[in-house]
Amino acid sequence: MSDEANQPRFLTLAQVADELNVKQSLVQGLIRTGELRAFQVGGRGMWRIGRQDVEDYIVQAYQRTADRVAAGDLEDGAESEDQE
Repeated sequence: MSDEANQPRFLTLAQVADELNVKQSLVQGLIRTGELRAFQVGGRGMWRIGRQDVEDYIVQAYQRTADRVAAGDLEDGAESEDQE
């Protein structure tokens, strides 16, 4: 059995934040802007994000970055925790 078959189909906000190494508030922002697909389930409206939707977001983020590099629009700045 492959590792992929053992992976959950849907992830929580916390799991996606951990996967992307960002804060949950950033994941919520990505959902609000429509950059990351998600849906709410249950009476408490818990967010769930499809594993494939996270993978698609990553592919699109790589492409956006490549486009910015090619256009010379990418700043060469150091990462900071405040930017998350």
